Amino acid sequence: MTRRGRQVVSCDPLYHLTTVEIKRRIAETYDEVIRQTRENKEKFVWNHVTSVDELGRLRLEAMSDFVSDYELGKQEGRYIAAELPELPFAPSSFDLALCAHLLFFYSDSLPLVFHQQAVDELCRVAREVRIFPLLTHNANPSPLATPIAEHAARAGWTVSIAKVPYEFQRGGNLMMKLSNGTGV
Repeated sequence: MTRRGRQVVSCDPLYHLTTVEIKRRIAETYDEVIRQTRENKEKFVWNHVTSVDELGRLRLEAMSDFVSDYELGKQEGRYIAAELPELPFAPSSFDLALCAHLLFFYSDSLPLVFHQQAVDELCRVAREVRIFPLLTHNANPSPLATPIAEHAARAGWTVSIAKVPYEFQRGGNLMMKLSNGTGV
């Protein structure tokens, strides 16, 4: 998005690491991620990405792009070391907040109260929030999606579930959208 001239801020607790440490972490985890993907390849849709090997190559290319931008991005404030459920931003700092492969994805290890606090925080800092996918890491529908939708609705947010054209994790083509009604 930065290359397209858009202003984007990314938050991750790993952004406290140096470039060398990030590269080391990628190297340390790559083989395990690819092994797990091979063992569970039936849980993925192999249309756009046609094989585990291609996925590995694409992920390494993406990591290389990220690492080459990392130091400049940190200096420019595009990469912030932060984590849910508390973010270091003023209310309504963003038009849109995206949360991918964290909420719902780890429903078995991040409890409902964490999800509620995280959604409250995302809604505090952005006028619209999108959470993707609505599946757990095991490609099962998250049992927390409905309680979170109800929680957000009780807080006054408009909640919708949108089908997206992207599906890599089998059944993972749904996104939760939360809007505060300001037209975003």
